[in-house]
Amino acid sequence: MYYAATQMEAMLCRGDPVVVVGGGNSAGQATLFMSRQAPMVRLLIRHDDLARDMSRYLVDRIARTPNVEVLACTEVRELVGDNALEALVVADLRTGEQRRIEARALFVFIGADPHTGWLGGQVELDESGFILTGPSAVPRAEHGLEPSMLETSLPGVFAAGDVRSGSVKRVASAVGEGAMAVQLVHAHLNGRPQPSNSHPRQGADR
Repeated sequence: MYYAATQMEAMLCRGDPVVVVGGGNSAGQATLFMSRQAPMVRLLIRHDDLARDMSRYLVDRIARTPNVEVLACTEVRELVGDNALEALVVADLRTGEQRRIEARALFVFIGADPHTGWLGGQVELDESGFILTGPSAVPRAEHGLEPSMLETSLPGVFAAGDVRSGSVKRVASAVGEGAMAVQLVHAHLNGRPQPSNSHPRQGADR
């Protein structure tokens, strides 16, 4: 069982059928990457619309890849094998029917919990534990200070990237937000106003 799909995992799984679980972009990217090494890649999602949580370009590429099969409304019920994975027992959530599919590796991309427990309640979080920023963190307009897009409920503390509530969970966006946060920190330390609709400068994600 793997939680990443890098060249190392691809080499270990070369020539073997694999299963990817998850409906987001990470699962889509892993599916396409592994399809170059595995004879069959099955992508399992719990709902019936791959485009619901995945970018259109990934959905289209998956549909055009002959050795990829998407199993909608399906979840894993059992792992089969003694010393190594041999197969999965999966269930159709619409009918309850179970079947066995061959697999030598299972890639799990079902999301992640944010590591925000260390904050100790110092900043506001959403119901999933991601850090709230901007007006959703705390409206301070009554004091004449509108929080910037990346500012948390604690003035002068900023959050950027995947840990921020509402972020798009993409590397380029995280890098861009990080660059913007640096600019906002300098503005805060120098006592300059911070616009609530600040955006990173073009090229900041390089």
